[in-house]
Amino acid sequence: MNNPGLYVVAAPSGGGKTSLINALLEKDDRVSLSVSYTTRTARPGEQDGVHYNFIDDATFIGLIEKNAFLEHAEVFGHRYGTGRDAVEKKMHAGFDVLLDIDWQGARQIRESFPSCCTIFILPPSLEALSNRLARRGQDSKKVIDQRMRKARAEISHSSEFDYLIINDDFDEALSDLQSIVRHRKLYRPDQEDHYHDLLAELLENG
Repeated sequence: MNNPGLYVVAAPSGGGKTSLINALLEKDDRVSLSVSYTTRTARPGEQDGVHYNFIDDATFIGLIEKNAFLEHAEVFGHRYGTGRDAVEKKMHAGFDVLLDIDWQGARQIRESFPSCCTIFILPPSLEALSNRLARRGQDSKKVIDQRMRKARAEISHSSEFDYLIINDDFDEALSDLQSIVRHRKLYRPDQEDHYHDLLAELLENG
């Protein structure tokens, strides 16, 4: 099944999206993550070109003007964008590509790739989400409160997505994510396009 797909994965901050994506990448070498561009500074342990492509605001605006992004948005005062060339090269090489973006980006991606699969990760409760943000130890209480308000706004857009995954039990949520990727690869129109010659051969004497 070498018909590559494009998968948009979104979640409120602290929803466990990054951990799920990383676990899926470890389990399936046919899946690749698109490394986004951002104007925010790197956090401890983050590497340029691995976690994000870290650039300044002027460079980001220049890329917008060159139509170099499939999507871009501003989140918490920083710009984020998905590079067009990198995604297209990965898909042409036969990889399923995951985009770790928000609902704003998902809307833009659907305009360019109507057949993309969109997945929203939900926490089991707002209390669990707040606890996860606190355990990360990255933000002050003021920032966590801001992220919680933002989370409610983001969750209100979950109805725009094709699939919802509740990240309560991590292993179960990962299994759900794997199942969605496999299910979409069996989507009939994509399979018909990919196996056009086989279908013609099977039906030629019909």
